[in-house]
Amino acid sequence: MKDVVLLSDKNSKAWDFSRKIQKYIRDEKKVSIPLEEISIKVFRNGEIDMHVPKNIRKKEVYFIQDSTKNPQQWWVELLLAKDLLLSASAKNVSFVLPNMLYSRKDRKDRPHVPISARALAESLSPDLKGIITMDLHAAQIQGFYSANVPVDNLYSFPEAVHYLRKNNSIDNLEKLVIVSPDAGGTERAESFAKRLNPEYPIAIIHKRRVNGKIEKMRLSGDVVNKNILIVDDMIDSGGTLIEGADLLKAKGAKKLFCYGTHGLFTKGVKELEKYFEKILTSNTHYQKSNGVEVIDVSPVFGEAIYRNQKGLPISKLFE
Repeated sequence: MKDVVLLSDKNSKAWDFSRKIQKYIRDEKKVSIPLEEISIKVFRNGEIDMHVPKNIRKKEVYFIQDSTKNPQQWWVELLLAKDLLLSASAKNVSFVLPNMLYSRKDRKDRPHVPISARALAESLSPDLKGIITMDLHAAQIQGFYSANVPVDNLYSFPEAVHYLRKNNSIDNLEKLVIVSPDAGGTERAESFAKRLNPEYPIAIIHKRRVNGKIEKMRLSGDVVNKNILIVDDMIDSGGTLIEGADLLKAKGAKKLFCYGTHGLFTKGVKELEKYFEKILTSNTHYQKSNGVEVIDVSPVFGEAIYRNQKGLPISKLFE
């Protein structure tokens, strides 16, 4: 792996995540990979300029992007970074996107709207070696990328389950039910429950939306006198979680916990803290808050990069 380079914006929140990836590969795999800086500046009119000080000719470059940036800036930076690196004669360019933005529109939910996830894929695919991301909003997004651009959609659940067991926080609770906040997350809830404890039942909250707003919710599953762990791929404002919490309490649930891989918390966590005993997320979105437990998933990305370069199967990371 002597020709592999990790690349990140030193002035972004992705830098610390990148350093953790580098440390994992060094400590666990006994392989030293350089972490280089990409300089990103903005002209007065808002245009973005980039520069890589170090020579990356004939290198296998993994550009690790910061998902806390404005989504439009995040997207344009990816396009410019790819052009810069290929123009600088990098052998290959791969993107490490801990949280892939523009994934929420993966189909037409009404006429005359864009399929944003597909538009992103079509713009990024040309000349890209591959993408490593985690807990895509919809797994079928992988199919939007061209056939020669593999998308490794890593799971955060093995790391989250390891964390819960290590800290004895939720795993030892009696009468736990794993809940999906919508029908689309059923497979995710089943996968989480299987890893945490195969004996745990699951329940599903079914939602009916009208013009993008939740009109009606119903629950499938028994939660009476049970402790609840809601699992989801993303926590944005937290509004859906709160409405789900109200429904679960009305159905007789006891203590409520929640885990969302990508913790955006666009409205903070104070309101969520009123409903949930614990709020857990990963560090894909680099959020830190006194009211949230953050699980480090950088080792999963470090392992994926190592396996990619060594030609080893990625499937081990899904166990």
